Amino acid sequence: MNNTDILIIGAGAAGLMAANMLAKAGKTVTVLEARNRCGGRIHTLNNELFFKNAELGAEFVHGDLPVTLNLLKEAGIAHYHAGGEMWRYHDGRFDNENVFTGDWGLLMDKLGKLKKDISIEDFLKKEFPGSKYSSLKDSVRRFASGYDTADTRKASSFALRREWENEDGEASYRLEDGYGAMINYLHQSLKNADGSIYLKSIVKKIEWRPGNVKVSTSEGSIYEAAQIVIALPLGVLQAGKNETGAVIFDPPVKKQIDAINKMGYGAIIKILLEFDEPFWEGKFTEALAGKSLEKMGFILSDETIPTWWTQAPQHSAVLTGWLGGPAAAKKKNLANEELLQQSLTSLSHIFKRSIEELKSKLLAFDIMNWTSDPFTRGSYAYDTIESPAARKILDKPVDDTLFFAGEYLYDGPVMGTVEAALASGVEAAKKVIG
Repeated sequence: MNNTDILIIGAGAAGLMAANMLAKAGKTVTVLEARNRCGGRIHTLNNELFFKNAELGAEFVHGDLPVTLNLLKEAGIAHYHAGGEMWRYHDGRFDNENVFTGDWGLLMDKLGKLKKDISIEDFLKKEFPGSKYSSLKDSVRRFASGYDTADTRKASSFALRREWENEDGEASYRLEDGYGAMINYLHQSLKNADGSIYLKSIVKKIEWRPGNVKVSTSEGSIYEAAQIVIALPLGVLQAGKNETGAVIFDPPVKKQIDAINKMGYGAIIKILLEFDEPFWEGKFTEALAGKSLEKMGFILSDETIPTWWTQAPQHSAVLTGWLGGPAAAKKKNLANEELLQQSLTSLSHIFKRSIEELKSKLLAFDIMNWTSDPFTRGSYAYDTIESPAARKILDKPVDDTLFFAGEYLYDGPVMGTVEAALASGVEAAKKVIG
């Protein structure tokens, strides 16, 4: 039996942030993590294969975000502006001037007048019927499923409106040594404060009563504490009781689980490809596009793997592919070899290079199918119409004993980000400290 003041389940950004605050407040803290590493949906590849500080998970700081930037300053971790041109490849043409449809202003005007929340799919059908606005509707669906990894049939129009109204396209950053440097800092800080982290500790059961918690892991270890912070991904909390990573509460917390199951959780597949050179910068592609792509940051397309980005403004031969939402969920069980083939086929169509040529130029690849990962089971949260009410339930501690933390509990314009996870960890720690 291992005794501690507070147990934290999950060593991702939310769990580690909460653990650090609690340890600094004088609590004895034990963190249990199912994986053999810390970080959760943050996973930086550093000098693995050919990759140096390449992100299999979270990659960008999406704006001037206070919790993230303050933590980076405290840790002495440098970050830089992630700038680059936005391109679109559509109907055989490259375009970097009309990436988004010209009707976006009309969309925001109509969203601004919406009084009662409905799904974004229902909103599009109601406000933009027929074929006249097909391009706009397709653009919204691509954006909601790609960026928010959301199912448009479930995603809240109010939440998307708030996100789109608060976008700051100019403020996007990358960390000098990747997000892994931030996780390493939080891990080391916790150790310095005498906190403990146990990896490969898959929590199976949480037995609790007010003021006491007993946690059992799959390898037979038992941990006991007065309070517990559950910092697991929403997808794991939504898993069926017989699925890997699922946690059983005894007694059940039906109200909280019902709330969890009303929230939206997306799907994502991320692809890293490193070539022998940034071939998209060459004269051949310039002739295709009618302009140099040397400063290309993103290229959007209608291909199977639709979104790709470079490491701009850094000069690099790495391309990152991104497939989100229902389309990614459908590929949940595909082997990495098949996903690689679909990636190269997509690039072949865009850049008019044969698959054989692309393969000959490929030095390394890595694919993270977060949706098939048993300890993540998806990407990140998006708001459904029922999410605000569900979040209020989960924000309240259960008998001052069970506390929930995670990016899905964040209520603000940058949902699904590391900022959301860190901010939730801070709030959970404050509640525990009381």
